[in-house]
Amino acid sequence: MADPITVSALSKTFTLHNQGGIRLPVFSDLSLRVAAGECVCLHGPSGAGKSTLLRSLYANYKADGGDIIVMHRGAPIDLVSAEPWRIIEARRETIGYVSQFLRVIPRVPALDIVAEPARAIGVSADAARGKARGLLTRLRIPERLWSLAPATFSGGEQQRVNIARGFIVDYPVLLLDEPTASLDAENRRTVIALIQEAKARGAAVVGIFHDAEVRDAVADRLFEVESFQGRAA
Repeated sequence: MADPITVSALSKTFTLHNQGGIRLPVFSDLSLRVAAGECVCLHGPSGAGKSTLLRSLYANYKADGGDIIVMHRGAPIDLVSAEPWRIIEARRETIGYVSQFLRVIPRVPALDIVAEPARAIGVSADAARGKARGLLTRLRIPERLWSLAPATFSGGEQQRVNIARGFIVDYPVLLLDEPTASLDAENRRTVIALIQEAKARGAAVVGIFHDAEVRDAVADRLFEVESFQGRAA
């Protein structure tokens, strides 16, 4: 069976159109494979291209060349060349992404924000909200906040809502951008447990973990982005 993620000969350069068209190469000829049940930590100094690579794996950034093959519905799709509707479909069913920041529609309750990805793949409202309640409880979001919009929550509370939303669906591919950056020790341990559970069910996980405790607990190996870049961004 093919690996959930296979990256081959990937290159990315940013062009700064408002600065005379300056070109900033980030990485070139980058290749990476991630197996089911494996967690790969993107490693390297600031500016090496870790976040750019992670966003490319989610197709937020379009690569200049190469392939990003993801197994979706049992068949490979190339996120570099796929039609936008296919990318949206893959994000809905196959590729989960937890960013550092919660971006949601104002006035939507936290419980519904967490449940929404499950509802989008056909889970019933009751079942989706039940799983959302379980995740919010594990992540220590008080029940009194579940019916409130997260805009007024603290940074740590918003990040925990974000994490719950990212883990509500059992995605085969999970991308994590510093998921524990705003969390206390107790909630970091909960996130470690969630990642370990995702690996146990066969998810391929790629993440940026600046917290050494989290990195050591979940990463099966490090992927040095710096050594594969064309030139630092």
